[in-house]
Amino acid sequence: MQKPDILSVVLALGVVLVIALVIKPVATGQPVNLGISLNPIPIPTEAIIPATEFPTLPTQEPTIITSTPTQIPTPTALPTWNGSSAQTIQFVDPSTYGLNLTGASGIGSRMPLDNASIRGNLTTFATFSGQFSGTTQLVNIPFPYWELWYTVEPITSDVKKQSVPGSRYTVTPTQGIYRSGVQGSYSTALPTLTIQVVDADHFNKTIRAISPPGGIDPTLWTTDITTDSGETIKATDPRPWKEKFYEGQRSYYFVIQASILKSYKIDIKIPSSYVGKI
Repeated sequence: MQKPDILSVVLALGVVLVIALVIKPVATGQPVNLGISLNPIPIPTEAIIPATEFPTLPTQEPTIITSTPTQIPTPTALPTWNGSSAQTIQFVDPSTYGLNLTGASGIGSRMPLDNASIRGNLTTFATFSGQFSGTTQLVNIPFPYWELWYTVEPITSDVKKQSVPGSRYTVTPTQGIYRSGVQGSYSTALPTLTIQVVDADHFNKTIRAISPPGGIDPTLWTTDITTDSGETIKATDPRPWKEKFYEGQRSYYFVIQASILKSYKIDIKIPSSYVGKI
């Protein structure tokens, strides 16, 4: 049989199959029979596992790791001022503030002041005293202006100056008294006092570090000075020293560094016109 004859036979068989399997069922409304069962294979009932019989996996609550950061304890503050008698400020452990005793810088006033109110009399708002270095409790000063007055009593017996002829003094009228060419020696260090004023409301910022101007030299307070021209300068006791603050209405604490002192005393004073206005 020739090849064209074979192709004709195959084509004829294909047409017959299409008519028998597709066209005829469609014309009679019966499903197309392709020899493939469209019904799902039934699953035996005994092969179905109820959901309640599935094994329960063990559960575990997630572990939450918590850590408590090191916190600075809240320092004790002074009670509200009664408007008359001065409060006594107590010392506390410096670690209460997690202190870093370095640096000092200033900050400005938060509100304008009535200059007339700060030219009158002053009232002592709070006070503290001691002999050694220390740190005070919190002090809330609710006034826009205040002054810090401080004085010391040095241990004069431990400071011995050996005078040597030829010492000279230079007097500058507008700037006070300055020594030049001073000869001599000291057996020990001079007394010292530094007061750090720390703003507790602004990240424990040191707003001022205060020391007596010119240092603590009792001989300058008790001994008259004769200049080269023969003029005698009377000794003047500068105590108490005074510092003015225009950045009140916040809380402070004070860090004291003292050496070779019998005592020191520090007063916080406010204009008397403020009394009764808080």
